[in-house]
Amino acid sequence: MEKHLICLDLDGTLLTDEKEISPFTKKVLLKLKEKGHELMISTGRPYRASEPYYRELDMDTPIVNFNGAFVHHPSDLYFRTVHEELDLGVAQEIVRRVPDLNIQNIIAEVKDNVYLHYHDEVLFEAFSMGNPEIRIGDLTQTIESGPTTILIQAEEPEVPNIRQALDDLFADAIEHRRWGAPYPVIEIVKKGINKAVGVNYVRGYMGIDQKNIIAFGDEDNDTEMIKYAEHGVAMGNAIKEIQDAADYTTDTNNNDGIGQFLNDFFKLHL
Repeated sequence: MEKHLICLDLDGTLLTDEKEISPFTKKVLLKLKEKGHELMISTGRPYRASEPYYRELDMDTPIVNFNGAFVHHPSDLYFRTVHEELDLGVAQEIVRRVPDLNIQNIIAEVKDNVYLHYHDEVLFEAFSMGNPEIRIGDLTQTIESGPTTILIQAEEPEVPNIRQALDDLFADAIEHRRWGAPYPVIEIVKKGINKAVGVNYVRGYMGIDQKNIIAFGDEDNDTEMIKYAEHGVAMGNAIKEIQDAADYTTDTNNNDGIGQFLNDFFKLHL
């Protein structure tokens, strides 16, 4: 069988609710790697919060972080890193406007530096993975260069209104996607950036045909990647929009959905 590129979202997809890779799914993925197929992480997380899983699966491929805004190869110095920053002026204007929309907090990330608009001990802990530099204070004052991403935390009922306001105010400059657990977050990146753009860049670098791409996802930020892949697979716990966009639906993240699908697809008989 021709070499395939297997693209893995993390939260709600590869990872169980306990943020672990289940033993069976890990066994299937390592077997496919042994057979010459390529594994790749494509996530909204920064690299520092993806690296433990990258290392656990002994990957040697580029990784798509921040929903496609940052693509790099951890071990290949010749790989041309992609870093698509939000315009600083646009970022500052977002920070000035969104507090009027009944939000809870705003977080900006500049690669591995994290900036919180309001002090929040829970968020501080959530974003401390990988030991980034974390600063707290008015983002219009603390961020000095275009951020990789801006995250808006809000109560679930407020999310649709906030997203509509972002469309009304900044549609020509940004893309925004929604995260689910552990709390509702809207992630904002530069216009034209999404996971599919990152996957396509990596696919070209690796010389793998689009028809040999398998992608797994569960949330709004996986939409373009699921549609782009020849074999787009929604998790059983995925939102309805992802299941509608996908070519297949597998079992949930807590029940080896990835492992089950790949074991059948590649006829591994594990």
